[in-house]
Amino acid sequence: MRRFLWLAVIAAAGVGVLTLGACLGSGAWSGTWTSVFPTEPDELVSTGRNPYFILEPGYSLELEGGNVRLTITVLNETKKVDGVETRVVEERETKGGQLIEVARNYFAISKRTNDVFYFGEAVDMYKDGRIVNHDGTWLSGVNGSKFGLIMAGRPLMNARYYQEVAPKVATDRATIVSMSETVKTPAGEFTNCLKVEETTPLQRFVTEYKYYAPGIGLVQDGSLRLVKVTRGGGGHHP
Repeated sequence: MRRFLWLAVIAAAGVGVLTLGACLGSGAWSGTWTSVFPTEPDELVSTGRNPYFILEPGYSLELEGGNVRLTITVLNETKKVDGVETRVVEERETKGGQLIEVARNYFAISKRTNDVFYFGEAVDMYKDGRIVNHDGTWLSGVNGSKFGLIMAGRPLMNARYYQEVAPKVATDRATIVSMSETVKTPAGEFTNCLKVEETTPLQRFVTEYKYYAPGIGLVQDGSLRLVKVTRGGGGHHP
C-alpha cells in the first residue's frame, strides 16, 4: 500500500487481539483495533468484489494530485500466501513523471462475508530510475506477520481494524468515520462514499483519509483524486 507521506513504516507496534465476532464496531468504542480475523478453510478466494473493493482482473483506477499519479491495477496473476491463493494488485506511483514506487499487493476475498483481506506486498522503491530499497515488504505467515482487513463486505460505522499486522514493518490501521460522503473528482461526483481514517501506532501525528465510492472503489487518497476507471479493457469516466 502507499506509505504514509511515501515513507515506509519501520517500527514495531503492539496490537490488541479481538475476535471478529465482537465485531469491528465494538473496537471503536473500546479504543482498540481488531487485529485477528477468523476465517474458515476454503473460505477465501482470489476473485470477487464487495461494494467498495473490486478484485477482478483488468480493473484499474488512476488517481492524480499535483504532480503525483497513482495507478492501481488488478492483475491477471495470483500468488499463494500463507496457504491462501491471493490476487495480485499492482500500485504504481510516479512523481513529476518519475517512477517512485511499485507495489504488488496480495488480497483475498471471503465467499461468506465479502470481506477483503490483505496478505502482504512486495515493494520496490525507486530513485533516478533505479530500485533503492524494498521498504514495507511483508507477507502474512512470515516473521510473525498476519493478514489484516482492507475492506469489510458490510462496513460498520466507527469500526476499527488493522489493515496490516506486520511487526517492525507495516501496522496501518483504519477507522470508518463516515458512510455518506460526497466526493468530487475529475472522473465525476460520487455520493454515499465511505470515509476511512488511516493511522499507524508509530506515527502518532500522521493521519490520512481515503474515500471509497460504491461500485467503484478508491476515489480519493489524501490529495489524489480519481481521474479514470478502466473496467477490464476499456477506459471509463463515470
